[in-house]
Amino acid sequence: MKKNIRHLLLGILILLTLLVCAGYYMLGYALQPKDLVERSRNIAGSLEMMTERYPHLCRWIDSLTTTNALHQVSLTGVAGETLQGYYVAAAQPTDRTAVIVHGYTDNALRMLMIGYLYSHELGYNILLPDLHAHGLSEGQAIRMGWLDRLDVMQWMDYADELFGNPFGSTRMVVHGISMGAATVMMLAGEEPHLMPYARCFVEDCGYTSVWDEFRSELKGQFGLPAFPLLHLTSLLCQMEYGWNFREASALKQVARCQLPMLFIHGENDTFVPTAMVHTLYQAKPEPKTLWIAPGSAHAMAYHDHPQAYTAQVKAFVEQYIPQENATACDKTGTLND
Repeated sequence: MKKNIRHLLLGILILLTLLVCAGYYMLGYALQPKDLVERSRNIAGSLEMMTERYPHLCRWIDSLTTTNALHQVSLTGVAGETLQGYYVAAAQPTDRTAVIVHGYTDNALRMLMIGYLYSHELGYNILLPDLHAHGLSEGQAIRMGWLDRLDVMQWMDYADELFGNPFGSTRMVVHGISMGAATVMMLAGEEPHLMPYARCFVEDCGYTSVWDEFRSELKGQFGLPAFPLLHLTSLLCQMEYGWNFREASALKQVARCQLPMLFIHGENDTFVPTAMVHTLYQAKPEPKTLWIAPGSAHAMAYHDHPQAYTAQVKAFVEQYIPQENATACDKTGTLND
């Protein structure tokens, strides 16, 4: 009898050990994907990729780099790390400003197609941050947008200081894709007085919550249910990084957002299932707009439909950030390697 109990306890101990090891593996797999993070830090490769994928950006990107119009800047994040970003002042001085947020294992420069939309097509100032542990920003692990929302709010403050004079303050749209879209939705639920210059938000293919996204990927990639591995991994994330998968909810945050939001999602998105955008859209109070990009997979709406995408964004933002005459203002700086 005692021998059987010892065997049972040993079996339970082995099982628990295996579960903890699996949990740590999944945590590293999701939040510290070494090869993908290293790719995000390849600045030259990112610019090359953008011109290959979006040939119509070539002349604009070349102009930015040869005229030193793409400026590299930094600030200290809420965790004390150094965060990097880029900005381009509008050709004609304006208070209209876009803060543009990249996705999972991407970087700021890989959002230059959206930068082109706002800067070249709409005449906005643009600021593009590298999120924690992405691009040239410091950081130990990806935070899936939850803690990043606080850093993006700091970038919004920075953009307002940068582009506010001589206007007094800016009128700002925050636009994100994939994890960047989840980041935008997560910050959109914060108190409005914390971001007084924000006028509207654009989210493109963001997930309802980190829990929902990881549950979907756990099933899709590994054929595993959420219990017990996802529960354990979320607990380990809380212990290691101070946040958990359930609290990182874009769905809860959009339900609190009173500012306008444009929802964009690819019709054939399987990475962040298209059904998620309908859940998010239903939760968001008015005003809100929804556009489903026909036939598009994850994060491919602009690539597949650049003209329609631009038209959707332009029509939306001009409702809440109308054009107006601006006085002269000069911004200078250089792009650092």
